[in-house]
Amino acid sequence: MRIISIGEILWDVFDRSEFIGGAPLNFSAHSQHLGNHVALISAIGDDERGRRTLSAIESFGLTTEFIQTIANRPTGTASVAVDASGNATYSIVRPAAYDFVNLDELILASVAAFDPNWIYFGTLAQTSESNEDKLLRLLDSCPGAGRFYDMNLRTGHWTLPLVERLCRIATVLKLNETEAEILFGCVPSHERFSLESFCKYWAEKYGLKTICVTLGGRGCAVFTSGNLKVIPGHPITVADTVGAGDAFAAAFLHGLELGWLPERTAAFANALGALVASRHGATPEWTHDELAVMCQSELNA
Repeated sequence: MRIISIGEILWDVFDRSEFIGGAPLNFSAHSQHLGNHVALISAIGDDERGRRTLSAIESFGLTTEFIQTIANRPTGTASVAVDASGNATYSIVRPAAYDFVNLDELILASVAAFDPNWIYFGTLAQTSESNEDKLLRLLDSCPGAGRFYDMNLRTGHWTLPLVERLCRIATVLKLNETEAEILFGCVPSHERFSLESFCKYWAEKYGLKTICVTLGGRGCAVFTSGNLKVIPGHPITVADTVGAGDAFAAAFLHGLELGWLPERTAAFANALGALVASRHGATPEWTHDELAVMCQSELNA
C-alpha cells in the first residue's frame, strides 16, 4: 500500500525530554513499519530540531523527498503535560514551519507519480486557509486515492466548519469518544449521545463509508454499512498515550486496505495502539513478533 500523509511535524516537549512527533509523522512511521510505502508532506525549520527531524525520519525508513526546510520559521513544537493516568494534553506553538508548506505543480506531479492508494490528513495543519486549499489541490491530483481523516482535535486549533468541510471530503473518519461527544453536542438533535446515534448521523450527513471511534482502554467502535460494532481493547500498563492513536490509525488503515473484516481490523489496531501506549514516546520501537503476541492476546480476551 502506498500512502501520502500531509500535515504537522512537532517535537513533543516534556519536562525533562522531548520526542519527535506530530500525528502525520507518527502515523507515517508506524505505517511504514507495518510494511507500507509512506511519504510525508511537511516542513521543518532551518534549526537544530529540524536537522534532528531529518535524521529521525530517515531512521524510520521514510523518504524525506517531500520534507521542506522553511527559512525563518521554527520546527514545530508542542509542550506536553501527562496526568496520572498517562493521558496527554498539548500546548502547540504556532505559526511553525509546517504552516508554510509549498505544494507547487512540480511537487503535485511527483505525488501523482507516487500513485498513492490513500491520503492521510488531520485537522491541525488545516487551520490556515492556505493549508486547507493545498490539501484540496493534493486530493484533486490523486482522484483515485482513498481519504483517511484522523481528526485529532486540539484545543484552540479547530472549528466546527473546518471539521465539517474535512469530513465531507473524507472516505474514512477516525476520532475518539470525547471528540464524538463534542461534535454531537454541536449539532441540533433531540437524541441523547450514544456511539450509534453519532455514527449514524455523521455518516449520513457527510457521506462517510467508515467511522472508527477509539475508546481508550475499552477498545474501539467501528461503524460501516449502517452497523456499529464494539471491539474490546487490551489491558496494559500505560506509560503514556502520546502517539497511541496514531499507531492505531496506521494499523486500522492497514487492515482496511487488506480487506479484513471490521472485527479483525479493529482488533489489530487495538493491539498496536496498546503496544505503543505501554511505552514512552509517540514512536517507540516495537517488533512484529511483539505485535503478533498482542494480537493473539486480543483474540483470546
